Amino acid sequence: MMSIIKGIDDGCQCFWGWGKVLLLSKKFVMNTIITPEIREVMKAVRYRPAVSIIMPFEPKISLQAELLYSLKIAADKVERELLKNYPEEVGKLVMQKLRTILKSLDFSTHNKSIAIYVSPVFEKVLYLDVLAEEKIVIDESFEIRDLVYSKKQSRKYLVLLLSSKENSMYLGNSDRFVKLDFDVPAEGAGQFKDLPEPVANFSDFSGRKEIMMDKYLHHIDNALDSVFHTYQLPLFVLGTERITGHFKKLARHAVAVVEYIHGNYSDATEQELLDILRPHIVNWKKAKQKDLLSLLGEAAGKKALSFGIIDVWREAMDHNSKLLVVENNYKYAAQRGSTDNTIYKADEAANQISYIRDAVDDVIEKVLEKGGDVEFVDKDLLSSYQHIALVHYY
Repeated sequence: MMSIIKGIDDGCQCFWGWGKVLLLSKKFVMNTIITPEIREVMKAVRYRPAVSIIMPFEPKISLQAELLYSLKIAADKVERELLKNYPEEVGKLVMQKLRTILKSLDFSTHNKSIAIYVSPVFEKVLYLDVLAEEKIVIDESFEIRDLVYSKKQSRKYLVLLLSSKENSMYLGNSDRFVKLDFDVPAEGAGQFKDLPEPVANFSDFSGRKEIMMDKYLHHIDNALDSVFHTYQLPLFVLGTERITGHFKKLARHAVAVVEYIHGNYSDATEQELLDILRPHIVNWKKAKQKDLLSLLGEAAGKKALSFGIIDVWREAMDHNSKLLVVENNYKYAAQRGSTDNTIYKADEAANQISYIRDAVDDVIEKVLEKGGDVEFVDKDLLSSYQHIALVHYY
């Protein structure tokens, strides 16, 4: 068995969950990171050699010739190791598949990295949302952590811009916005602003404006049903204190809002909106990790928590897995025990038949297969939990 590992970026976590919603609303605590493509890789038949290549891939920034050269260097590394460690006919078969994949890559993508998976019986290419450093692994199964990590790192979120001029919904990530179709009556946006002022009975007129505003905000709240059905992502709401205050009081989806950002942003450009949101997203990441620690403490108090890779492995193999929280670069080489749910730390004399290159990867895959979720946190944040913790169903 051979692996060439250079590591992967350990920057900010992605924003799949809603931080506080993770604790408050079971409706949104569900595993949405297992796309059909990821599930296809997870379900692939284990057949050595399984080659995983994760590399930076930004055609919109780098020249195509530079990317092809980097991929060729990676392919040459794989070929040398395959021919060194596997029968020649198997190595040549895998390399033929790999070179065919490299010739058919999509250079029009706006993504930042690429994951290539190939074995004698399987091949798959995935384009990732985050920048990853080069990582090549040849093993008995494919690298799953990087797919999950990419989904968790993608920094995607929703932005609802409320104003008296118009109301817009955006899908955002770290560097751009995409405006979404938002099924709200266009004629309603300015009604609560543009009514003519009466000469008398101002209080009645003011109350009428408030009623019309609430009615229109109800339309917006109802339109969020279809948005959340498609995108289960954190939501930031931008608008004046008056408008956001009304929305917060009446909206069914108010619990899904990460933060209300007050101001009149109706004339802001998309770049200005990105700049406005950036510090709030950083703060939200910190709050999310704090909420995860609180959730672990709550589970521990109810005796529904395992921590440390040995205990976490046992519970995961027994399918008692609701939420796995792990430090983003934590790895653990292990040796299988006498039963499937026992492992122990591998030593230099490890039996290659029962050797596990990284037990954390296997736990991640097992938790996801059984419908649980996985969250990554910063290095050493789980030092009191031995770097990995598993919340049971309770």
